[in-house]
Amino acid sequence: MNRTSAYKFTILVPFFNEKENVPELERRLSAFLPECSVQPCCVLFVNDGSTDGGGEMVHEVCSRHEDFFYADLAVNNGLSGALKAGIALCDSPLVGYIDADLQTDPEDFNLLLAESDRYPLVLGIRTERHDGFVKRASSKIANSWRRMMTGDGIADTGCPLKVLWTPVAKELPLFKGMHRFIPALVQMQGGECKEVPVHHHPRTAGKSKYHLANRLWGPFVDCFAFRWMRKRYTPAKTAETNL
Repeated sequence: MNRTSAYKFTILVPFFNEKENVPELERRLSAFLPECSVQPCCVLFVNDGSTDGGGEMVHEVCSRHEDFFYADLAVNNGLSGALKAGIALCDSPLVGYIDADLQTDPEDFNLLLAESDRYPLVLGIRTERHDGFVKRASSKIANSWRRMMTGDGIADTGCPLKVLWTPVAKELPLFKGMHRFIPALVQMQGGECKEVPVHHHPRTAGKSKYHLANRLWGPFVDCFAFRWMRKRYTPAKTAETNL
C-alpha cells in the first residue's frame, strides 16, 4: 500500500542539487506539519537526479521523521517530470507543491488549503517578489505572453506554491515545460482556479536552475505546444457503465 494513502495532504518537494537548503527544509517543514490545517499531512521529496549529495541528505532527514518520504528519480527530468513522478506516487486526496529554494513559506499552505474545498487548484500569487530585476522582468514578459496565448487569466502561474485535488492532478499531461501551464490544464478539464496572495523571499542558499533563455524562450515555444494540445484534447468522460 502506498503510504501517502494514510494522509489527507501530501506536500511534494521536487529538488535538483539543493544540498545547501536541505537543513532548512527539514526545519521548516517539520515545524509546519503539526500546524497544517489539513490533518494528517506528509512530505514527499522528489530527487530529480541530484549529483551534489543532497539526495543522501534527504534520506537521512526522512529517517528522522515518520511523515517524511522520498523518491529518487533515475535521471534528471526537469521540474515537470519531477512533479509528474511525485503526483503519480501520491494517494492522498490533496497534493501540494513547494520549491526546495524556500522562497515561499510552507506556512502559507494554510492560506491555499482554506480554498481547496471549492477549487481543484489553488495557487499562490507573489504580490511582493524579492528577485533581481532581470528575473522579475523576464517573468513578467513570460506571464503576459502565456496569458495571451492560453487565456487562463492567471497572474503568477510560476509561483512555486500550489494545492490540487489529487485526481485532477493525476489527469494533467505534464510533459516537459507543462508545469508553466498547470492552471490552463486544470481549466481545460473544466476546473476553476483560485489565486491567493502569499509571501516571497530572496534565495539565500543554492543556485537558481533558471536563466534568461529558459524563462523566455521556453515559455514562448511551449505556449504553441499547449495550444496544439488544447485543440486536440478529448475529455472522454464516461456517462454510464455496468462495470
